[in-house]
Amino acid sequence: MDGIINIYKEAGYTSFDVVAKLRGILRERRMGHTGTLDPQATGVLPVCVGKATKLCELLLDKEKAYEAVMLLGVTTDTEDLTGNVLKEQEARVTEAQVRAAAEKFTGVYGQVPPMYSALKVDGKRLYELAREGKEIERKPREVEIFENTPLFFETKENGFIKTVSLRVRCSKGTYIRSLLRDMGEYLGCGACMQSLVRTQAGAFSIENALTLDEVEKARDEGRLSEILLPIDSFLMKYPAVHVVPEFEKYLYNGNQLELSMLSEKIAPADGDGFRVYDTEGKLIGLYLYRKTRKQLQPEKMFLP
Repeated sequence: MDGIINIYKEAGYTSFDVVAKLRGILRERRMGHTGTLDPQATGVLPVCVGKATKLCELLLDKEKAYEAVMLLGVTTDTEDLTGNVLKEQEARVTEAQVRAAAEKFTGVYGQVPPMYSALKVDGKRLYELAREGKEIERKPREVEIFENTPLFFETKENGFIKTVSLRVRCSKGTYIRSLLRDMGEYLGCGACMQSLVRTQAGAFSIENALTLDEVEKARDEGRLSEILLPIDSFLMKYPAVHVVPEFEKYLYNGNQLELSMLSEKIAPADGDGFRVYDTEGKLIGLYLYRKTRKQLQPEKMFLP
């Protein structure tokens, strides 16, 4: 069982919970997800199964999209509503000011990751240190916000903004909680995340995501092949080549390949990637061409 399933993570589950439950449903041990979601967040969580786990690293690099709700005037230690309130203040913020903040935090900027995160410092996760009451200095990490669009505004009786719904598209490594924290600081009233939905992760969209119950139903009905997306489908930007029969052993052993070992005639540039198949049309690996050696070198292998 090899491929990727586009899971809709429901609230209350950690990303690890989802993978653990999916292991039980599919009876497959080799699994990995492609980007952590907080327990209260919902939405797209692609899970790699079997040989596809070797794609996790590649899929983590993809752009992601979210719909988030920012609550103004409240700051917490977790930067969302699951944490302890650190400060509450009157937010006298207008729609125009929110739009200016959203524009300010569009593009590349240095983001300080939250203490309540899975990042490791000296072998220990930040959230473990936070639970011990410790806070350490975190260096800003460069992230890119491709889109930061206010969608809806909820106003208070005095006409100022209470909450803002935002559509955000961003690079890997971006913490939406921290983006909203930074926008709140810029607005001078503080803010935290009220809710979060991941609507897209690379090629995976929320419209096609399946709940764990739906995966279990597909299993019981014998339809797993319909929902398990093949490894090939995420490597289509790389041209396909095939090894001639007498050199298949080199392919199966994960050796470098000479261009003469291929059935196709190619003239690759340095760094070009190729999907390499055996004579039966089975995908064996992703290879990169190295001009200095004039060889294809294995980058990801999909052997058992």
